[in-house]
Amino acid sequence: MSTSTPPRWIIGGAPRPAAPKLYCFAHGGGSAAEYLRWARDLRAGEPHAVQLPGRGSRTGEPVITSMDALVAALLDGVRPAAEPFVFFGHSFGSLVAFEFTRALRAAGRPQPAHLVVSGYPAPHLPRAASRLHLLGDRELLEAVSELHGGIPPEVLADDDLATLAARALRADYQVLETYAHRTEPPLSVPVTVLGGTGDRVTAEQLEAWRELTDAEVTVRRFPGGHFYLRDRPAPVLRALSGALTSAAAAGPGPGRDSAAAGERSAPC
Repeated sequence: MSTSTPPRWIIGGAPRPAAPKLYCFAHGGGSAAEYLRWARDLRAGEPHAVQLPGRGSRTGEPVITSMDALVAALLDGVRPAAEPFVFFGHSFGSLVAFEFTRALRAAGRPQPAHLVVSGYPAPHLPRAASRLHLLGDRELLEAVSELHGGIPPEVLADDDLATLAARALRADYQVLETYAHRTEPPLSVPVTVLGGTGDRVTAEQLEAWRELTDAEVTVRRFPGGHFYLRDRPAPVLRALSGALTSAAAAGPGPGRDSAAAGERSAPC
């Protein structure tokens, strides 16, 4: 049986057959293509960027506006073809990668050998209520730009680009703002937590990820704000290389044995 991922969900980087696969989940409103820029310098793994509906090559598809629906779609559409593999998410992508990992565990399927999260508080922490997804296009973009930056000025200046960008961003903020954390047993996956020293996400909020896994947790902060990884990608790439190298040494991630039988009997 083939376990290859449907191409529409994944944008692939340079093939490195012997290397672990790195699946990247973009920030809110972001396109997967941004994370493929790392492929040239990330020799320890083979980057794959997860492209959600409503953006990039999938602009014409309906957006997804709830975490349950998004995770269900990922379970159906993203099936890593080989192990070991690593998940990386930035901001909104961190929450998606975390919930997808928990869903893989619940489905008895292989989980990542390492989870790297960036720029997002531990999901079980209390959050201030917000309803940014109810704003108009330009108001939404301006509010998010003020909070986190990262939105190019040319997008804010062009009505067509603003409308296109706001559609994906609104969907992701609706997922975030309607998300309700469910208490489950800790993961058994090592976690690396990254953040910017000038970000609104505090050191304490990053440290709280330790409560969500019973495996090793490493927390690192780098100079910069919410998009510190754009300004200084080198230390982030080193952290990802470390996670990929440790994943390769450790072998398949949690869930391999229980998933094997299910994969053999699952329909193609």
